[in-house]
Amino acid sequence: PFGRPKLSTEFSSGTRLRISFPQTITQNELDTELGSLGYPDAVIQTELTSNGGQGDFLIVTTVLSDTQEKALIAGLQDKFGGTTDNVKETTIVSAAVAQQTLSIVGFGVLGAAVFMLLYIAWAFRHMPHPFRYGTTSIIALLHDVLVSVGVFSIFGAFFHWEIDLMFVTGVLTVIGFSINNTIIIFDRIRENVRIGAVSNFELVVNDSLVETLGRTLNTSLVVLFAVIALMLFVGASIQNFAFVVLVGIIAGTFDSICVAPNLLIVWEKNEWGRFIGKKPKTTKATA
Repeated sequence: PFGRPKLSTEFSSGTRLRISFPQTITQNELDTELGSLGYPDAVIQTELTSNGGQGDFLIVTTVLSDTQEKALIAGLQDKFGGTTDNVKETTIVSAAVAQQTLSIVGFGVLGAAVFMLLYIAWAFRHMPHPFRYGTTSIIALLHDVLVSVGVFSIFGAFFHWEIDLMFVTGVLTVIGFSINNTIIIFDRIRENVRIGAVSNFELVVNDSLVETLGRTLNTSLVVLFAVIALMLFVGASIQNFAFVVLVGIIAGTFDSICVAPNLLIVWEKNEWGRFIGKKPKTTKATA
């Protein structure tokens, strides 16, 4: 089941139906009925009510004509009951609109990354090699996004989750949170370099991490508690957002502490060979 994550109707053409039924049915029963009606590849999501009961079903299929849509709804109502009032929402997105939306999102994320790179380099312009701070921040940020998308894809293969606008909102939230944690650590590195208490850059980075570790972990834990509460009590309407933020906060905290600062050290000491298992060169002492 581990293929490319499915795109929602915002990013791929299709029809989305929000429908409820008077009787309680399972997602498997609805999936079986959709297959018998000729839509075996339809994606189904179940929303929960505030008290944990069954809410609306979200059904995503290929683009349907008016006749096909009416036939699908009639077939479901014949099987599970209900009237046209049970159809809460119908959304149709054409291929052209979906492609345009996908392009806008892609350029927006790329533009934000470039802007952050330039801004961080400007903010650290009085430091030696200021672009290193911006570059390592973006590398850690990309790793954070890749982890979030990867974990979401794995779970999405089992739970039929889709990449939608709420997913994009979650990724952007993770980007903002992760870059903020990284900048806090880098700012402490800058202050310790200015003080000049330790000449060894590796020790400066280590001391800066220790000094900011409590703040970083406490902030991440507070956000995690809030996101877990959203996942437990809000339901499927923002599940993609909440899950991406949950994974992203964990990955972003790791990246801010373990990836970005260590990339600075590797770059400073020019020891890129460590990434391929190559030991750094040592100079022999002369008598």
